[in-house]
Amino acid sequence: MKEPLSAATPIEFLGGIGPKRAEALAAELGVRTFGDLLYHLPFRYEDRTQFHTVDSLQASPVHVQLKGVIRSVKVTGVGRSERLSAEFHDETGRVSLVWFRGVKWIKRNLSEGLACVVWGKVSDFKGKLNMAHPELMSIQDADTMGGLHPVYSSTEKLGRLGLHSAGLGQAANRLLKKMQGQLGEDFLPEVLSEYVMRSRALPSLSEALLTVHSPASIDQEKRARDRLKFEELFFLQLLLLRRRLSQTEELEGVVFEKVGALFGAFYETCLPFELTGAQKRVIREIRADTRTGHHMNRLLQGDVGSGKTMVALMIALIAADNGFQTCLMAPTEILARQHFQGISEFLKNLPLRVELLTGSTTKAERTVLFEALALGEVHILIGTHAVLEPKVVFQSLGLVIIDEQHRFGVAQRAKLWAKATIAPHVLVMTATPIPRTLSMTLYGDLDVSVIDELPPGRQSIRTEQRTDAARISVFEFIETQISIGRQVYVVYPLIEESATLDHKDLMDGYESLVRRFPLPKFCISVVHGRMKAEDKAWEMDRFVRGETHIMVATTVIEVGVNVPNATVMVVESAERFGLSQLHQLRGRVGRGGEQSYCILMAGKEPSREARKRLDTMCRTNDGFEISEVDLELRGPGDLMGTQQSGALDLQVADLVEDRSILEDARSLAREVLSKDPELESAENTGLRKGLERLQKNRADFSGIS
Repeated sequence: MKEPLSAATPIEFLGGIGPKRAEALAAELGVRTFGDLLYHLPFRYEDRTQFHTVDSLQASPVHVQLKGVIRSVKVTGVGRSERLSAEFHDETGRVSLVWFRGVKWIKRNLSEGLACVVWGKVSDFKGKLNMAHPELMSIQDADTMGGLHPVYSSTEKLGRLGLHSAGLGQAANRLLKKMQGQLGEDFLPEVLSEYVMRSRALPSLSEALLTVHSPASIDQEKRARDRLKFEELFFLQLLLLRRRLSQTEELEGVVFEKVGALFGAFYETCLPFELTGAQKRVIREIRADTRTGHHMNRLLQGDVGSGKTMVALMIALIAADNGFQTCLMAPTEILARQHFQGISEFLKNLPLRVELLTGSTTKAERTVLFEALALGEVHILIGTHAVLEPKVVFQSLGLVIIDEQHRFGVAQRAKLWAKATIAPHVLVMTATPIPRTLSMTLYGDLDVSVIDELPPGRQSIRTEQRTDAARISVFEFIETQISIGRQVYVVYPLIEESATLDHKDLMDGYESLVRRFPLPKFCISVVHGRMKAEDKAWEMDRFVRGETHIMVATTVIEVGVNVPNATVMVVESAERFGLSQLHQLRGRVGRGGEQSYCILMAGKEPSREARKRLDTMCRTNDGFEISEVDLELRGPGDLMGTQQSGALDLQVADLVEDRSILEDARSLAREVLSKDPELESAENTGLRKGLERLQKNRADFSGIS
C-alpha cells in the first residue's frame, strides 16, 4: 500500500521536481518537504485581470498579459550560447518569445499548438517586438489562479532550473491540487484549539494556505495570511510565557524577608536626591518578586540618566539586610570602575564593604579579595568578566545585577548563577531602549520594569544638525561653554583615516582641535579602543576630574561615562552612526542640572535613511520613540545583532508591521495559560504538540539559564 502523502514528504516526490531540483531547493531556499513548499509564501501579487492583444503591444517596462497559442519552437546555439525562441500568436498578430536561461527546463513545457497565457515585458529588438523570459501558464492554471498571481522569491540558480517565481508557483499549484482532498487533519493537522480559532474567527490552516497561494482578492489573502501570522506569534508567546512561568513559579529563589536597617539608613540619611515615581514603582515591583521564594528574572529598562543604578543599589541593600551578597557585572572596566566609585561614595557612611574585580586587579589584591568574599565580608562585588573566574567564590550570593546585559552571552551569565546553591535573583539592566514588540519576543520570558521618568532638575538636551560650513560657529560655541566651566565630548567613528570612507577620523580631528584650542589655555584628552586599559582609564580620570576640557573619543565612551559637568556632545560624521548609538552618545551629556547640547555634524548629502535618523534625533529625546524608528529602519535582526537574531527567525510575521497581531497573540496566550498552565486538557492537545515542536527548534536567548 502506498504511503499517504504528508507535510513531511520529501519535495523530490512532487511531480516535475525530482532529485536535482530538490537538491537545489534545499540548498537555495531550505525547501525540503511538501510542508516547506507550502510555507514558502508569495511576497507580493500581480493583478492579471487584464488581457492585451498582440496588435496593441509596444515596447514598455510594464508587464502585459496575452492569451494565445505557441506556433513554433526553435533552439539555437550550444552551451552558454543556447537560446530558445517561440512564435506566439493570437487573433490579432504574433510576437516572438525568447529565453537565454533555463532553456533545458522551459523547452520541456513548450510545444507547437500549446494554448497558454503569457506574461512579460515587451521590448524592441532590431525593429521587431519580442518578450524576453516571459512566464508561461496553461489557460486552465491561469483560470484556477484567478486574477491575483503570486510572486515568489527565488535565486539565479533555481531560475536556471526553471524554478523562478513562475516555476515555484506552478509547483505550489500542483501540490495544492494533489493535496486538496487531503489537506486538513491527514496532511497538515490543525494545531490551534477550537477556542482559539473561534475567539479570533480564524480560518483553518488548510484554508489559509490554499488562499495565500491562490487568493481571489487582496482582502481574502490578508485574512488568510493574518491567520498564519497569528499562529506563529501565538506559539512564540506560549513558549515565552510558559518559560517565564517555570522560572518564576517553579524555580526556587532566595527570600529577602525584610527591608532592614541598612536600607532604612541609606534612604533616610544617604540618598542624595528624591527618587522619582518611576524608581519607587520599580523598587516595589522588584521587592515583591524577592519576597515570594521564587526566582526573579527581571529586565530593567531605562533611558540614559534615568537612575537604574540607584534602583539596583537599593535592591542590593535589601539583599544585605537579609544576609546576602550582591554581584554587579559590567561589560567594560571603565564602566565597572565608575560603578565602584559611585556606589562606594554613596555607601561611605554605612558598614558595608564594596570591592572591585577587573582584569587589572593584581594577584596580591585578588588573594585578599577572594578570601574576604568567601567569608562573607564583602557585601557588594563589582566587576567585569573577571567575576566569572572559578576562584571567585561567594559565601551567600543572593542577587546578580548585569549592566548592559546584551553584551553578555547566556553561557557567561550561567557561570555567575552557578556560584550560588539556590538561584540568586537576577536583575538585568539596559540603557538601550527596546521597542515593545522586540521586548515581547526577545525578552518575553522576563518580567520587565521600565523607568520612564528622568530625575528632577534634568533639562531636555537640545539637539541640532550642522555641516562643515558651520564648523567655525560650532568651535566658537565650544569655546563659550568651556569659558563658563563646562566640558565637551567630540566623538569620531574612526581612529585613523580610511581609504574607503570619506569622513572625519579621530587623529585628524584631534590635530584640528589642538590647533584651534591650544595649550595652555585648553587641555584635550583622547580615548579610543586601541589604547591600553590603563591609558584609557588615566585619560578618562583626567576628564572626570575636570583637568581636561575636551574629550576626543570613539564610541568607546558610548556606555557608562558619567561626567555631570559635560554639557556638549559633538558627533562627527553623524550620518555614519545608528540611531541607538547616537542616542547613547547624547546620553553622555545632560547628566547635571545645566542645559546641555548635542551637535550632529553631517555631510552635505546624507542618505534618505541617514536623514531620517538625524531628523529623529533632533525631534525627540524619548529613547523608546527613537527605538521604534530604529526598528522600522533596520529591522529586528540588525537591531539586536547577529548573536541574538536567531531568536527572531519568523517565517511569516513581521515585528514592524504586525505589532497589533503580536499583542493580541500574547494576550490570548496569557489567557489560555491562566486556565491551563500545563496545556493538559484534551482541547489543548494540539497546542501542547505545537509548543513541544517549537521548543525543540528554538534556543533560549533571553533568560539567564
